[in-house]
Amino acid sequence: MSTTPEGFPGRTLALVISSLGGEGGGVLADWVVKAAEIENYPVQSTSIPGVAQRTGATTYYIEMYPVTHDRLGGRSPVMAMYQTPGNMDMVICSELMEAGRAMEIGMVSPDRTTLIASTHRAYSILERSAMGDELFDGEDVLKAADALSKRSILFDMERLCQQTGVMINAVLLGVIAGSGELPIKPESFELAIEKAGVAAKPNIKGFRTGLAYVRGELQLDEPPEESSRWGRRANMDDLLEAAGRDFPPEAAAIVTEGVRRVVDYQSTSYGSAYLARMAAVLDADKAADGASRGFKLTAETGRYLALWMSYEDIIRVADLKSRPERMARVRKEVGAKDNEPVVVTEYLKPGFEEFASVMPPALGRAVMNWRDQKEWRRDFHFAMRVKTNSFFGFFRLWMLARMQWWRPRTYRFAEEQAGIGAWLDALRDASARNYDLAVEIAELPRLRKGYSDTHQRGTANYHRIFDALAAPVAGFAGDGALQACALRAAREAALADEEGKALDQLLGQTQIPAQQPREAAE
Repeated sequence: MSTTPEGFPGRTLALVISSLGGEGGGVLADWVVKAAEIENYPVQSTSIPGVAQRTGATTYYIEMYPVTHDRLGGRSPVMAMYQTPGNMDMVICSELMEAGRAMEIGMVSPDRTTLIASTHRAYSILERSAMGDELFDGEDVLKAADALSKRSILFDMERLCQQTGVMINAVLLGVIAGSGELPIKPESFELAIEKAGVAAKPNIKGFRTGLAYVRGELQLDEPPEESSRWGRRANMDDLLEAAGRDFPPEAAAIVTEGVRRVVDYQSTSYGSAYLARMAAVLDADKAADGASRGFKLTAETGRYLALWMSYEDIIRVADLKSRPERMARVRKEVGAKDNEPVVVTEYLKPGFEEFASVMPPALGRAVMNWRDQKEWRRDFHFAMRVKTNSFFGFFRLWMLARMQWWRPRTYRFAEEQAGIGAWLDALRDASARNYDLAVEIAELPRLRKGYSDTHQRGTANYHRIFDALAAPVAGFAGDGALQACALRAAREAALADEEGKALDQLLGQTQIPAQQPREAAE
């Protein structure tokens, strides 16, 4: 039997806020609670901490009864301590995959829930540490949001923050107010921000920004084109023009982005070398009737060649960490004013491999041979903390970044270029025998990603598969289609199991056709 007085709502309003660390989710929850208290509504909130380092967000549960205390006559509603599937009126997420997580566990219902989320991505530890390309597809989350929610308000709030210089939690509060789902006036939300006393002026600006966007009074600017720090040189323009002119439409976009990446990494002459390599791949693709396959070989090679040619060494890391736009982004993310100091500490852990990587080839090779003789040398790292907000700390990184001219003379550069050459030779040779096999070889460098232990495992798996199934391909007279299947299975096994046990088992079972001169086979 219901004890709800006649004319009163039969249930409370339930909200859950899912926020990543550093985004002010707790402050956002406090603002909502304070605004409800200003309106004299019964309200309570609880929180469940997430796991550190982006494996889960902290969730804040808020429940309120949309009847003021004076109308209740001393009675109080009974409220829950945490959210439950199927009972949520609003789900607010500061990032797209957190919205996906909320839908996956049943917090979003088509008959009741308004879903508010930013569509930008903050990549999880699983995505960042995967040995291949394991990024989750955001389009699936967007489609699910339309199907599973009663109403969804989704847009790139991070870009809105960058456009207006505000924090995302304040924007979310404005979106909550603008949605009209809560019986709380915008003025009460602003008053809640003022009473909280935490950066009231910029947070009120962020609140009004989110509110204006939902009301259609503000639009997102188009994202600016990423510019190379080398500026617009005639040579750069020529390279981009050649990429768009000389390559088929199916591959031109990827090759163009590849040019931008390698020029930004090293120089325009390095970009010319990238295009020259890609031109040779395109010739092989055309000879293998790649047009009927959408020039997939050229497109996939263009992607992984650009990534491989711009491998991350300590020079690159120093370059990225010392760029002015990076410092400006850090200040904006923490909401620092122009006259406020920001302390930035870089945690670095170089080992013998990193030091050898920038030595001349002969010396670097000697150091690596010495390192590999003892297990402790392979595991040894120098722990470093560099404060890049200080002159001396920044100057060290800046000087290291300026060693870009030295990179082509280093041990690692020589090793990487030799590996690239062997890979390109193998895929071009394979294209004459079997197109699918050539594409599989083109995709093999996706194993080479990450840094430290992840990069070492991925590179080791790459060499094992390449040496067993790809490098000898020019001398095989066996079935190229079967060879492609074996290569694909080995790559998938390496990506699925970072310890390499699945790859060990598969390589032990894979039957590689006996090698013989192709002329003899023919």
